[in-house]
Amino acid sequence: MKKLFCLLLTCNIFHLYAQDTLPEHPLKITGYLEVYYAYDFGKPADHRRPDFMYSFNRHNEVNLNLGFIKAAYEKNNVRANLALMTGTYSNANMASEPGVIKNIYEANAGIKIAKHHNLWVDAGIFASHIGFESAVGKDCWTLTRSMPADNSPYYESGVKVSYTSPSEKWFLSALVLNGWQRIQRADGNNTPAFGHQVTFKPTGQLTFNSSSFIGNDKPDSIRQMRYFHNFYTQMQLVEKFGITAGFDIGAEQEEKGSDRYNTWYSPVLILRYTPVTKLAIAARGEYYNDKHGVITSTGTPNGFQTWGYSLNADYAFMDNVLFRVEGRGFSAKDAVFLKESRPVTDNFSLTTSLSISF
Repeated sequence: MKKLFCLLLTCNIFHLYAQDTLPEHPLKITGYLEVYYAYDFGKPADHRRPDFMYSFNRHNEVNLNLGFIKAAYEKNNVRANLALMTGTYSNANMASEPGVIKNIYEANAGIKIAKHHNLWVDAGIFASHIGFESAVGKDCWTLTRSMPADNSPYYESGVKVSYTSPSEKWFLSALVLNGWQRIQRADGNNTPAFGHQVTFKPTGQLTFNSSSFIGNDKPDSIRQMRYFHNFYTQMQLVEKFGITAGFDIGAEQEEKGSDRYNTWYSPVLILRYTPVTKLAIAARGEYYNDKHGVITSTGTPNGFQTWGYSLNADYAFMDNVLFRVEGRGFSAKDAVFLKESRPVTDNFSLTTSLSISF
């Protein structure tokens, strides 16, 4: 018995030592799952939330917003990511993509091209370089996505060159893309699109970001150039209080060859308070002005000119388990919403979600 005890003790010590000394495995498997229930007081009969919402967009049903499994590989000067997804997010955002492409969240590969600098070339399908919000709810301060996030690209495909400075304060990238939130080009479109991103983090509590898109997302026969810029800043003013402020502005030609442009813009402000480690409260105010219907077409005299506000509370049961509840309202200039099939100018909803990451 004594010999057996000594053997078990030796094995345990070796296991602990090996965990601390063995190199990290280059392949990592992770996953994410977020289920939700939303109640829209407009009571849509088809259970669809307003058309400009592409996340958490089903009414009065328990559903999956986003679930994915991801494999990430990085070793020496090579890296790759592959993530397959499902959920109402993919149904809404990938509606124009063909076949099984609708289920690709991420699929890209990259090579480091400088020996002494963090300079990479990556190609494939990526999360968008635009905005401070992503499809992954746990990484966002609010349960639902803001109007600027829901109406700008969540994903993109193409090639990008990126550089991170030795201090990690600067991140720079330049992109050649297939279009505005597209994996497969629009039929008849052979026009490359371009983008850039510059992120500056002077301290761990302050971030500035500038991102852009330039390109045509229609067939070449009716080409209308689109120019878009997103700016945001995130500030952690004190340990428990943070601010995110963002502003989107875009312009698109009225018609091919025209020197006149239809414009749209959207500011957003989010305040977040974390009284204790497990609890966070966030308030959001936002406005979206697209009176010409470039991004959101309403068919009404003043187009889509809408204010939004929300208040949410988050509770982290564990580091990887997050429960959230949010109340959100909209008020528009025109009657762009429906309440029991009647056009109205206001909309309100309550949403809860539970997310698990692993």
